[in-house]
This record gives sequence, C-alpha cells and structure tokens, in this order.
Amino acid sequence: MPIIFLMRRTRLVIGGLFLAVFLFIAFQAATLGLFAIQPFKPGSTEATIIEIQRGQGPREIARALFSNGVIHDPSKFVWLGKLTRQWKRIKAGEYQVSPGQSAMELFATITSGISVRHPVTVREGENIYEIATQLEARNLAKKARFLELCRDPAFIAPLWTAAGMGPPPPATLEGYLFPDTYFFDRTLATEDVIRQMFKRFRTIWGEKEEARLKEIGLTRHELVTLASMVEKETGAPQERPLIASVFYNRLKKKMRLQSDPTTIYGIWETYGGNIRKSDLLTENPYNTYTIPALPIGPISNPGKEAIQAALYPAKSEFLFFVSHNDGTHEFTRTFEDHNRAVQRFQLNPKAREGRSWRDLQKKKISN
Repeated sequence: MPIIFLMRRTRLVIGGLFLAVFLFIAFQAATLGLFAIQPFKPGSTEATIIEIQRGQGPREIARALFSNGVIHDPSKFVWLGKLTRQWKRIKAGEYQVSPGQSAMELFATITSGISVRHPVTVREGENIYEIATQLEARNLAKKARFLELCRDPAFIAPLWTAAGMGPPPPATLEGYLFPDTYFFDRTLATEDVIRQMFKRFRTIWGEKEEARLKEIGLTRHELVTLASMVEKETGAPQERPLIASVFYNRLKKKMRLQSDPTTIYGIWETYGGNIRKSDLLTENPYNTYTIPALPIGPISNPGKEAIQAALYPAKSEFLFFVSHNDGTHEFTRTFEDHNRAVQRFQLNPKAREGRSWRDLQKKKISN
C-alpha cells in the first residue's frame, strides 16, 4: 500500500507540474498574444521617429522603442519578433512610430523599408557648396563627402555615360544638379542623393535641346555654363532672355563678360561676402573680368527657365546692364549710356535707399 500510494502521489505531483507548466505557457502565450495586437496606448495620436541602423540587433531596437514610450515591454517585443520571424525582415531606415500602434503594426512599419523622407529644396542658382551645406544641416549627407563626389572623375564618368550624355564628362557636377524639391531619407547614400538630382536634370534635357545647340554653336557644357550665369544675374523671369542676349552679344564681339557672380564663384571658399577690386583683378578660370570668354564651367545650378533663356536669347543690341537695386536691370547699348545708368542707379544714394533685390521676391509672393 505505501508503494502504490507513493506512486499515485508522484503521478499527481507530475501531473500538477505539467498542468502548471501548461498553464504558465498558456498564460505567457495569451499575454504575448495580447501584447501583439493591443497598443501600449490605444487611440494615441502621439508620434516619434526612431532610426534603425544597419546591423542593429533586436534588443537595441526594442530598447529604443521602449525608451521612446512606444512599447511597455522590450523583452516581449524581442520574443514576439523571434516567434514571428520578423527580425530577419527588419530594414534600416527612419520610421515614424506611435504607442497607438500594436506590436505587430510596429513590426509592419519597421520591416516596410518606407523611411521618413525629409524635403530638401534646391533653389535655382544655388551651387554645390550651398547644396552640400544644406544637406549636412539636415543630417542627410556630409558636406565634404558631397563635394568630393561632385568633383570625382571616377564617380562622374559612369554617371554621365549611363545617362547617355556623350563624352567628355564635366570636371564637376556643378550646373547639373537640377533645382527642385527632393525627398530623402537619412539612410540614402550620398551617391544616390547626387544621382537623383542629376537624373532630374536629365529629364529636362532632351533631343530638342541637343538640336538647338547645333543652331547656336555651343557645346552642352558651354550652354549650361551660360545658363548658370543668367540664373545668378537676375531673378526676374522676363529679364532672363535679355541677360542671355547681352552675354551672347559680348561673346560675339570678344568682349569680357565681366560678371560678378563668376568672380565670386572662383573664390567661393575664401569669399567674405564683399567683392573687392583685387578680386576682379585676380586671374582664375572663372573670373570673367580677366578672361575674354565663358568661365571654365557652370557657377550654379540653373533652372529650366534660365536654360531656355540661354537656348533662346532675346534679339537685342544690348551690351551692358546695371541693377535697379530691386532685382531688375537697366539695359544699354553703349558704354556712355551704361556709365549714365551707373551714375543714376548705383552712384546715386537716393536710388539705392530703401531698395533691395528682395523687393522682387516680395512681388513674386504677392502675385
């Protein structure tokens, strides 16, 4: 009897243990199931952005979600990911997440590869230095790396060839990063950022533009260089064809173009904000006060209107223009008329008082 009793008791204990284990597993499974489908804060409209980097492990990701108040139990999140095999599908990127999402919805977000995209507006007339500064400020690229690639023959050549642009490729991509609003995520390689901008330029340059080059006797690079100067000289759309005509007329007469923006670009990395007489006399491939030709390459990234103005300049006999101090210009045919315009608009303090090129920008906004 004692042995039979002991055996029965042992069976009861073992059965009880199995039941306890079963109940524990069932409880954990139920808890994990609820964790999977129930948000930490149901109905919450809070949102935060987390960045998942390449090589980041499950525990790091779970801790990031926990520390940002998106989940309440990082361990359960790790286990849920293992059981549902989600961790192998995680993609690096920036993701907008919320405590109003369930754990499975969070996994759907961070495995989607659809990162948060940051808008970057490249304005007409901005150069590669200004674009690089903006990208670095937005934490989308390192300025030094961006500039390095924009001047790297090993990067430019295959990019140029793949676009079917024809040899030779330019020394830099200045002029070929088209002004537009782009949307980049922070995991995008700097190479791909540049490719997108260059690809956008390619969409506005086609057979019609190539055919027009033969009619006006310029190479593509010369045309883009001229367009970049037109872009920097005026912000008034109606003036662009006239500005282009002045440059064409001066080139035909083998006159120096004497464009301040080209001089500034040639000394950009040491430019202090004010152009000096010594700057105008310093020879460099961009200084059109010292060379009787176009600069060696573009000085900015022109928009479509400036490119069209360079392709189709106005017919005029103008050789000079001087600023009205409000974003527009006075065009003249002779040096004597030009000097009178300089006296009237530049040397007369009253003509400059209270006026700014920003006035033109205000008019654009109000219209």
